[in-house]
Amino acid sequence: MTVDDTGSGTGAHPAPGGEPGRTAGPVTDATPARAAAADEARHEAGPDAGSGTRPNHRPDDRQDAGDGLSSGDLVPAGSRPRGDDRGRDGGGRPEVRPDARHEANGRVDPQAEPDSEGDPLALRLEGLILGAERRYTPFQAARSAGVSMELASRFWRAMGFADIGQAKALTEADVLALRRLAGLVEAGLLSEAMAVQVARSTGQTTARLAEWQIDSFLEGLTEPPEPGMTRTEVTYPLIELLLPELEEFLVYVWRRQLAAATGRVVQAADDEEMVDRRLAVGFADLVGFTRLTRRMEEEELGELVEAFETTAADLVAAHGGRLIKTLGDEVLYSADDAGVAAEIALRLIETMANDETMPELRVGIAFGTVTTRMGDVFGTTVNLASRLTSIAPRDAVLVDGAFAEELTRTGDAPASEAEAAEAAAAAEKEGEEPPSYRFALQPMWQRPVRGLGVIEPWLLARRADDA
Repeated sequence: MTVDDTGSGTGAHPAPGGEPGRTAGPVTDATPARAAAADEARHEAGPDAGSGTRPNHRPDDRQDAGDGLSSGDLVPAGSRPRGDDRGRDGGGRPEVRPDARHEANGRVDPQAEPDSEGDPLALRLEGLILGAERRYTPFQAARSAGVSMELASRFWRAMGFADIGQAKALTEADVLALRRLAGLVEAGLLSEAMAVQVARSTGQTTARLAEWQIDSFLEGLTEPPEPGMTRTEVTYPLIELLLPELEEFLVYVWRRQLAAATGRVVQAADDEEMVDRRLAVGFADLVGFTRLTRRMEEEELGELVEAFETTAADLVAAHGGRLIKTLGDEVLYSADDAGVAAEIALRLIETMANDETMPELRVGIAFGTVTTRMGDVFGTTVNLASRLTSIAPRDAVLVDGAFAEELTRTGDAPASEAEAAEAAAAAEKEGEEPPSYRFALQPMWQRPVRGLGVIEPWLLARRADDA
């Protein structure tokens, strides 16, 4: 289907009301207006209007229309409406409408009798969480938002929503989201490409958050408290209680993180430093994790990974670093200050060594220019830190030469133990306090590293007088 700026197109075209159908001739400019007017008339008439079979509607129309549509007609993955949700078939079977259980105040009545078609619990929970009834097809939502179907599809794909053809599964919230993103572009606050990036970063972050909450939080709480109670009877009221609290908490944490990130940008020396910055980047990796996966039960393995990620996240945050991402047996973090990155690395080693349930750990850190995009970090510095981790001894920290130089420049470590001894003797002779170093650096043998040439790693340790 080819789409113009108004969202209309040739080929399969939604009939009035958004139901896909065939057009007898070329689509005129008046067709969307007539469809919009008909759609509004149906909503004004109420849910009982139009109970008969729609004219000119054939059972195979949905398939015909879907074949000609863009694949960007989307809703969240895992939330595809069933075929019976897409209207009436040729025999006049009523469509599944979750709004039939909505009360006058817009909330879903959990005691109402669910529709006989589809998954009743899924529809009830969807109505509760979204707070609005299914009303629009993707084409109707894009048209109501004043956005072309092509741009709407790009936004929906970026947010991670799955294809639904032209099923009526979108709500007023979906229309509002399209209007807001398009409005930011029209106002010149964001370019179209940047708006897509905003949609993608938000979608990826919240998708993982939602999966985590369901898998690790709600799953444990929805076990029936009493014999005879079903999971459905527990899940609905539980989500009803948790939803507003979790929503408020999410906004609070986001604002806090946004304030911290904005502060770092304001402190940047110039515009280039906002994107390409000099940072310390560290990888921490569990040793022998692959072998552990063969020996441990899935539940035990999951608990170990969760404990490792929780410990790492707490230590990184407590000492002023930023957790970039977790990869099961590995965590990636960064810090503006080399001393902070070194302290985090050694704390991780020491904490894991004191836990008998944890395998050994190794850490690699590099310092240099890093490109930041959508909360992630890229560049040679990141690759070098990863390579250092792979060659680091067990329960040890390897750093690159640039990181070692930064530690000596800031006075966190001496260039050598001989230099430290000389500085201490000179201070004692002058009756002054000898310099205090937090870390010790030991040069290791040079060695080739795949893709990066020959490097000279340094072994990082805590100074004996600082332990």
